[in-house]
Amino acid sequence: MIGGGPAGLMAAEVLASAGAAVSVRLYDAMPSVGRKFLLAGRGGLNLTHSEPAEVLMRRYGPDSAALQALIAAFGPVELRAWADALGVETFVGSSGLVFPKDMKAAPLLRAWLNRLRAAGVQFSMRHRWLGWSESGALKFSAPAGDVLVEADAVVLALGGGSWARLGSDGVWVPLLAERGVAVAPLQPSNCGFDVATRPALQAVEQGETRRDFLRELIGQRPAPQAGWTEHFASRFAGQPFKSVGLSFTDSQGRSFSRKGEFIATATGVEGSLIYAVSPLLRDEIAAHGSATFQLDLLPDKSPEQVLVELRHPRGSRSLSSHLKSRLNLDGIKTAMLHELLAKDAIADPVRLALGIKALPVCVVAARPIDEAISSAGGVKFAGLDAQLQITVPPGLKPPVFCAGEMLDWEAPTGGYLLTACFATGRAAGLGVLRRFAHSDDKV
Repeated sequence: MIGGGPAGLMAAEVLASAGAAVSVRLYDAMPSVGRKFLLAGRGGLNLTHSEPAEVLMRRYGPDSAALQALIAAFGPVELRAWADALGVETFVGSSGLVFPKDMKAAPLLRAWLNRLRAAGVQFSMRHRWLGWSESGALKFSAPAGDVLVEADAVVLALGGGSWARLGSDGVWVPLLAERGVAVAPLQPSNCGFDVATRPALQAVEQGETRRDFLRELIGQRPAPQAGWTEHFASRFAGQPFKSVGLSFTDSQGRSFSRKGEFIATATGVEGSLIYAVSPLLRDEIAAHGSATFQLDLLPDKSPEQVLVELRHPRGSRSLSSHLKSRLNLDGIKTAMLHELLAKDAIADPVRLALGIKALPVCVVAARPIDEAISSAGGVKFAGLDAQLQITVPPGLKPPVFCAGEMLDWEAPTGGYLLTACFATGRAAGLGVLRRFAHSDDKV
């Protein structure tokens, strides 16, 4: 077992359930296991989601088919029962998210490790996997020097490419690629983006109507300027956009529309609403160099209502006072209008109303993968069998199984990431047991 996150620990638990017939040792490059798991627990440890199975599976997008049977076998219900057996009671929050009752990760991890040690799982920390030796042994760099390990099977649960300081650094990619394993490039997922405050109109969504609309709204501007202006960044970086709507349709016709919140950063945007649309934005940027989403600053008001309020006589009041009194629009939302709209658009009630309801925000780059909550890409399912054993190329010795975030899937936050990690870890562990149950080899 290589990798001490939730997927690796779950695989170890499944293998240890076979008792004395199986010797299980878990290796990890870090001084202790579960580091990213513990970090997730700082926000309350969102273990899984309580929504119906058919809805939950749609959260995994195009990769849902590969994960469906695995999550069906060990999904939210089973995960909650597993936690309960560890003495960790869970509850469903108002939004359907599932948390430990004490909202902490450490007690669950501590109970889990105690159970694994009692079952005979051995842990070798500060052992970084370096691939295979010429003889086929697993090679590790350890404090005392390089170590060669002979194994009958190995489960790799090495994580993706985000949060390298916690162990998910993606250095395993070339180790597998040089053996002929198909690996999709790792990319940031559930990530923030850098903005361009002067969108390049020729790079936005196709269609004369859309281009004309944006041209009218933001005016004729020079080439894109990366990041917010110093004025905006110095005053509003770190502040939230609350109760806004975000809509985006990419060049392939895939659409996203949702109400929520996000945060302005020093260079762009991040937060839950941005994370939810991040795969579409990331892919659009890769294909066309930029992506422009529309921001509805007042999603609970219709365009007609906004226009009526803007046309209300304001007398000697400033525009900012008028927006505050008539629409309760101030702070970062008003600043965003001044940041992105042309001055003549702000002075025109019709164009300003359009901007309030569909403010174009151009993003030009995803933030680095190490800043992302998770990553996309990884070992392709086409090279794995139903038990998550690598079959392409054939004949890897010892047999190699993969689990967790190093597989080629992605999901939004909300318990979906951990759900799939637990499910794939269990499946890989069962895969090892099943393989050797049908052969003369010993695990």
